[in-house]
Amino acid sequence: MKLRYAPTSPYVRKVMIVAIETGQIGTIEKQPTNVWAADTDIGRDNPLGKVPALTTDDGHVLFDSPVICEYLDSLHGGAKLFPPAGPARWTALRRQAIADGILDAAVLARLEANRPQERVSQDWITRQKRAVARAMDALEAEAGGLGGAMTIGHIAVGCACGYLDLRFAADRWRQARPKLAAWYETMAKRRSFLDTVPKDPA
Repeated sequence: MKLRYAPTSPYVRKVMIVAIETGQIGTIEKQPTNVWAADTDIGRDNPLGKVPALTTDDGHVLFDSPVICEYLDSLHGGAKLFPPAGPARWTALRRQAIADGILDAAVLARLEANRPQERVSQDWITRQKRAVARAMDALEAEAGGLGGAMTIGHIAVGCACGYLDLRFAADRWRQARPKLAAWYETMAKRRSFLDTVPKDPA
């Protein structure tokens, strides 16, 4: 399989963690991709122009991290990260949705802040950061229930926390969320998280 890849993308990180947790990391060839380059060909694999995009062994191309993660989870015989039908599945998918929403809002805030200063909308940045804060508060409220078997929900929440550390460290998300912070401290020590810590290219 071939994965269109960017080293700081939290969505790519989700896919890589799933691949590690399910023992498939050795089957994936990473293809570094700069979606912002003028000559990028990412549209050939994903018409939305985003990473990750996964080309399967039979030549199909999948994109959007929830789709790729569930596909990878379907390929192995171990404990599933996407629980079967029932309450546990809906909890995992809901947590993935709120974590992905945090990432969506955080990325939008970062892109806005990187525009030429005279064109930056501080109101837009504030709106996105408020969405992040509300969602992180919601996760803090249920942090006590984040134990148990690993699911895609845990992975997605961990990736959201990690991205805030990378891009919004000054906002100090841990300060008012001690339960979530304690949970993430343990999660961040897993091999799959340690091996995928995002870093800006040199």
